[in-house]
Amino acid sequence: MKDKYPLWQTSGWTFGVLLVIPILAIFYTAIGASDELFSHLMDTVMGAYTLNTLGLVFGTSLLAAVFGLPSAWLMAMCRLPGEKWLQWALVLPLAMPGYIIGYIYTDWLDYAGPVQILLRDWFGWQSYQDYWFPDIRTLGGACLVLALVLYPYIYLLARTAFMEQSASLLQSARLLRCSPLESFRRISLPLARPSIAVGLSLIAMETLGDFGTVSYFAVHSLTTAVYDTWLGYSNLNAAAKISALMLLAIFLLISAERFSRRRQKLFQQHNGPNEDVRYLLSGWKKALALIWCWGLIGFAFVLPFLQLVYYAWHYFAQSWTAEFREYSINSLMVSGSAALLAVVVALLVNFYHRLDGRPVSLAPMRMSAMGYAVPGTVLAIGVMIPLTSADHLINDFTRAMDWGRPGLVLSGTMFAMIFAFVVRFGAVAVGSVESSLAKISPSLDMAAKTMGCASVPMLRRVHLPLIRRGCLIAGLLVFIESMKELNAALLLRPFNFETLATYVFNYASDEQLELAALPAILLVFVGLIPLVVVNRSLEQSH
Repeated sequence: MKDKYPLWQTSGWTFGVLLVIPILAIFYTAIGASDELFSHLMDTVMGAYTLNTLGLVFGTSLLAAVFGLPSAWLMAMCRLPGEKWLQWALVLPLAMPGYIIGYIYTDWLDYAGPVQILLRDWFGWQSYQDYWFPDIRTLGGACLVLALVLYPYIYLLARTAFMEQSASLLQSARLLRCSPLESFRRISLPLARPSIAVGLSLIAMETLGDFGTVSYFAVHSLTTAVYDTWLGYSNLNAAAKISALMLLAIFLLISAERFSRRRQKLFQQHNGPNEDVRYLLSGWKKALALIWCWGLIGFAFVLPFLQLVYYAWHYFAQSWTAEFREYSINSLMVSGSAALLAVVVALLVNFYHRLDGRPVSLAPMRMSAMGYAVPGTVLAIGVMIPLTSADHLINDFTRAMDWGRPGLVLSGTMFAMIFAFVVRFGAVAVGSVESSLAKISPSLDMAAKTMGCASVPMLRRVHLPLIRRGCLIAGLLVFIESMKELNAALLLRPFNFETLATYVFNYASDEQLELAALPAILLVFVGLIPLVVVNRSLEQSH
């Protein structure tokens, strides 16, 4: 018979329920009666917004697959000069915010940009009527920019899948005189389908939740509809209904991905430690492979980053201001608080499940991790609904007690942002702590109990020293993701409160990217840290 742990049970379920409340609040508000604004949106623009969103998701996913799959196969199945550097560099674009790439490419490719000026000088064109040049600020341009930033998702997963494929299958393909292209098309690609499906679903969810890029490119999507409905019309009910539609779309997307491979089971023998079945490319094939990989890195990361460095160097005096330092401190405070709380919640729900052991104790862990699939804009609406209601209750109580009205103590302060970040990125902390605890033998728990150690001292003296690294990684990842989060911060920030992400967005939206370069570089460097962690884990596992 399992021991009862009422303190851990209460704590685990309390935090699990708290972190799932924003998602439930969205659906609870959405099922209410429709108001005039939502009915008007449904009758006028919602159809176009939905089509734009579908086109954005499809176009971005397709282009990301075109960028990521060949790169993943080349890195996994071919021997190339500088491959150690390439496999790291191909992940770098994930650290670059999509809206920054969009601003830079718009600056380069606009009519007044250096590319079109150079073309007019070369060919003697006088005006835009003399030639045709694609407009970057369109739906297609937004798909291209987002694909350049998000293709590492499918690259990482597909590369891992290709590396884990059976060596005997690849050798059999060579005996049957299959070319590298045929081997890729007929063997590697079908076997990697589950990983590719997961990568595409991640890209689709990130695209669905993007606001900075689509807003700047004037692509009206469901995300911009949520933002405009809340900030433009102050209508929480209509914003919740649109958010519920987006959550349903995400649920259908995840369900379709799992349903498509429900009967697919792959049992593969990994390559031996001394077995290298990779192709040795030479001649024009090697040159083409190197041009493809390094060209992708150049357009997706190196050239935009060099542009940021150029702006930061020439406008350092204008960028290094008291506001920049203040907003950096704001980001550190909010992100640090969110990271600390997320680790505490992860410890509580994971340790409760370890102590209890019953399937029901797994529920708080899964509830704490549900917010990761929710776009930041949608999650902000879900956070505002319960916090606004709680603020009303607090003010009604204090007024009844003649204590005055404290105002928006929850929804109008940093608490709303911190709570949203914990809900959004709690899954990262929960997963990291869960994997660390899973490596600790249950015999240590039994030995501690035999020596009369209660649950709290056992956690402090036995488990925490052993999972310290996992907790540090969990806190670091939540901190970094919170530093970069734009969507939720835009909707939940208090008055006269900026983070580095909103600071960069505001300057870039005002066509002053040169003044946003310094904080943007800081965000890029912060975003590189989890990529280093991911690549190191891949190297250790292979």
